[in-house]
Amino acid sequence: MFVWLLLSAVVLWSVTFWYRRRHMVKLASALPKPKDELPLLGIAHTLVGNTEVIMNQLQSLSYESMQNDGIVRGWMGHILFFVVVDPVDLEMVLKTCMEKDDLHRFIRKIIGYGGIFAPVSIWRRRRKILVPAFSPKIVENFVYVFAEQSQKLVKQLASAAGKGTFSIWPYLGSYTLDSVCETAMGVKINAQENPDQPFLNAMSRVLNLVCERIFHLWLQPDWMYKWFPQYKKHQEYISLLHRFTNQVIEKKREELKFEKEAKTEVDHEFDLGSYKKQTFLDLLIHLSGGEKGYTNVELREEVLTLTVAGTDTTAVSIGYTLQLLAKYPEIQEKVYEELCEVFDDDRMLVKEDLIKLKYLERVVKESLRLFPPVPLIIRKVLEDITLPSGRVLPAGSGVACSIWGVHRDPRYWGPDAEKFDPDRFLPERFNLENPCSYMPFSNGPRNCLGYQYAMMSIKTALATLLREYKVVEDREDGPIPKIRVKIDIMMKAVDGYQVALERREKQKVPT
Repeated sequence: MFVWLLLSAVVLWSVTFWYRRRHMVKLASALPKPKDELPLLGIAHTLVGNTEVIMNQLQSLSYESMQNDGIVRGWMGHILFFVVVDPVDLEMVLKTCMEKDDLHRFIRKIIGYGGIFAPVSIWRRRRKILVPAFSPKIVENFVYVFAEQSQKLVKQLASAAGKGTFSIWPYLGSYTLDSVCETAMGVKINAQENPDQPFLNAMSRVLNLVCERIFHLWLQPDWMYKWFPQYKKHQEYISLLHRFTNQVIEKKREELKFEKEAKTEVDHEFDLGSYKKQTFLDLLIHLSGGEKGYTNVELREEVLTLTVAGTDTTAVSIGYTLQLLAKYPEIQEKVYEELCEVFDDDRMLVKEDLIKLKYLERVVKESLRLFPPVPLIIRKVLEDITLPSGRVLPAGSGVACSIWGVHRDPRYWGPDAEKFDPDRFLPERFNLENPCSYMPFSNGPRNCLGYQYAMMSIKTALATLLREYKVVEDREDGPIPKIRVKIDIMMKAVDGYQVALERREKQKVPT
């Protein structure tokens, strides 16, 4: 009797649940479905597996979207989302669907409501404070940090050069973490000299756990997750990250209080020029209103967001670019020739050098096109929205804006869209119909403010490394590069960015 009552209750709940969603189901049924969709499950069964399998499926959905005029639907059980690659539709989605999808709640448990992942109500206020902090005149003053840390990177790689293939990922992650911590918090954690740095390990591992929760439905409910063995480690990593950041913020508060008391009344006014030599933490405190501005928790959220986003994004971009240069040595040689023209000795890079490295910049941009660190952006549809293409997305669904897909769509990039060709970014060739055809750092009002910061760090590291080393032993046999990738919040190489380095023989400058 009890079993029949239970079954009846389940059936009644299911019928009521889907009846209330009938409008969503009707609109979804009018849009193309993926070939692997099953009743009830949708495509949930295709997203079971390791992170490489999941990324391969996301790529397949992007290709299916290209074949269906830029959109394909996907059900994950009761969850509905759309994979969109049409740049015109994407532009509207990114401008009007401002709220992040509910899946971001898992990363919010780590970093809170930092600007990138915050709800719109919080994001609007914080964005106004972040914009001046990322002023080009401020960001360019961090180049000296990137240059110093890049030289440390070159020294650390000396032990691996000439000894065959190795994973360069730990070296790159340490470089970017050192750079980000020094520029964001003013802290030198020396991760390059200590690759087992607890902060770096905790950040890397907790992001892996977050990615696992996003793509496995049984790990998503908080009450259920607590019963899994991952939960204990998840909480330990979060505690370590928060404890470290809290200590840095408290110390910075004390320093600023001491400086304020030591200054004369005349020195108490701040202007943008005085911020140039300060860290992002200094800037966030001052620009938010000093002691009456951000709380320590809000500061921690923003600093952790900058650290998490800046560390992996930059390291991933450098890693892919190095692997591509190994596959296409003729392109690497052009990069080296440009470096030899700009640097006639072993001096450290300065910010004025970056503007001269035009070919290197084209190489980086093409690397970001084919292998964007963030392959998808997920937004929530709060109200029915009619796209420029005429398709209607129902309220309650999610939109996966496929950056990976739009960057490879032959309708906008030509029949050689999959080819690695840095010269497609020459001024006379780079003429896109829509800005969303190329958006490695997103687009619209919620685009990434750290784009210039990331590009400066990437170019500085590559310029310093490639002056000293040649990346070898992995020539590609065709124009389309093959790199196995996985989804780990960021899109990363499965092999950990395996490369082989040889020390270059310095060219003698004619006297």
